[in-house]
Amino acid sequence: MNFPAELKYTQDHEWIRIEDDGTAVVGITDFAQHELGDIVYVDINTIGQSLSKGDVFGSVEAVKTVSDLFLPIEGEILELNSAIEKSPELLNSDPYGEGWIIRLKPAAADQNEDLLTAEAYQELVGA
Repeated sequence: MNFPAELKYTQDHEWIRIEDDGTAVVGITDFAQHELGDIVYVDINTIGQSLSKGDVFGSVEAVKTVSDLFLPIEGEILELNSAIEKSPELLNSDPYGEGWIIRLKPAAADQNEDLLTAEAYQELVGA
């Protein structure tokens, strides 16, 4: 399994990357997509909304289950990755690249204190 060191992780199996322009990109981890199995649908109906850390911002549907997605930091949901609307399997094949889920505008600059490093996340999932 892959755990990119430049990302931060949540205990709910989302990852987050802060971009150079200050926006953040969020997706699910390689571990999460592996546990879910084949992802067939992504449901995000929170575009334009400001949500708190830990709020549900959508869900992913796999062949065997549906799983809620939790926001890693407080912010406004700016956009959904249009590629995963057409090809939700990108979450399985490239969870850290083309399979990102949303872009958001963080409510504050430094909200990383509760997020996990790659090493801490690996420990959490027993990898």
